[in-house]
Amino acid sequence: MYKTKELLNLDQTIAKDYLEKYEYPWQALTNISDIIIELIKILDKNEYKELSENVWVHKTANIYSSAYINGPCIIGANTEVRHCAFIRGSALVGDNCVIGNSCELKNIIIFNNSQVPHFNYVGDSILGYKSHMGAGSITSNVRSDKSLVKIHADQDIETNLKKMGAILGDGVEVGCNAVLNPGTVVGRNSIIYPTSCVRKVVPENSIHTNTGLILPRK
Repeated sequence: MYKTKELLNLDQTIAKDYLEKYEYPWQALTNISDIIIELIKILDKNEYKELSENVWVHKTANIYSSAYINGPCIIGANTEVRHCAFIRGSALVGDNCVIGNSCELKNIIIFNNSQVPHFNYVGDSILGYKSHMGAGSITSNVRSDKSLVKIHADQDIETNLKKMGAILGDGVEVGCNAVLNPGTVVGRNSIIYPTSCVRKVVPENSIHTNTGLILPRK
């Protein structure tokens, strides 16, 4: 339920060949920068333009002049990066995505057709195909005691990572002002209710209520 191919349609990212090497998606988090650098080498330079060092943007993307993008970074076709978006680096953003007003991204892979549209912080995370984060929802990527992040499933899974936000499977909907705590994994087509505080694995096709109850999605 939390393996890479169980969560993510790898045909919906240009990083497919890299991600399929990892049994679990969080294993890729330490290598996102290197993955982007390798992908830049093979981009079709007739379709992409270099905005600054190691920042490549598809010619059909709409980048607002007030947005800040640091490399390494790739922005895909028809993606919109809106007013005052802050992309700190190591960000691979797919096609037909929205990175919205005052959002902050770092060390992240965003699959095609995904949206991070309003006042979101997303770091050390992977967002699957057609995933959506509601306004003000964020990933918390460092534990308060600074210990290594664990995945809270039936048994705790050690990640050996100090920084990990969330892994969202394909089609996940995260409600407004939800907090995804370090090591959160949400299965395909699940819904996180607004103002939820999530700190575990949410199975696919489920609803996580803002009281922490997990129900089947009908």
